[in-house]
Amino acid sequence: MSHRENQLFSSSAVPFRLVFLMWLVFTVEVTYNIDLGYLGIYPRTFHGLAGILFAPLLHGSLGHLFSNTFPLLFLGTLLYFFYDRIGGIVFFRCYFITNFLVWLLSPRLSYHIGASGLIYGLASFLILFGILRQDFLSLTISLIIMFVYGGAILSGVAPTDPHISWEAHLFGALTGVVTAFDLANRKKIR
Repeated sequence: MSHRENQLFSSSAVPFRLVFLMWLVFTVEVTYNIDLGYLGIYPRTFHGLAGILFAPLLHGSLGHLFSNTFPLLFLGTLLYFFYDRIGGIVFFRCYFITNFLVWLLSPRLSYHIGASGLIYGLASFLILFGILRQDFLSLTISLIIMFVYGGAILSGVAPTDPHISWEAHLFGALTGVVTAFDLANRKKIR
């Protein structure tokens, strides 16, 4: 295996593991006809705290799972491939801070599940980070992500569908933006 292939493989490890867990949880739910949605984020309740950890692993349907699988693999692999020194920080913040903000600030008292908050965080980070860094590679990544996901990010943070957690989208995007500003001046990012 060449160095580039090895780097690509190792860059995809975290996103693939998370996607594997998402599919495993969904398979268990379908196979045993159980609903683990109660492990999602339920704002400002003690039992809802579990959702900060588990919500991204839970999905309400196969379509929901598919719509989170490919963006998570793509954005996560890009993050770790091109920004391996800060990839873990970004991923951790977009996962946990996003979910904590949903738990703390969501006006809707219902369960929030899915990995879209993490996806919005990663996409927003990659877009803004490239603009702030202004090196050729980062700007190229930024433009690609903006082209692929820019419209979805803008429309997804508005409360348009009561069955979609726009709060997770909004707080994910905000977490990605704040993280991009915070890490933009780091000398070693790859």
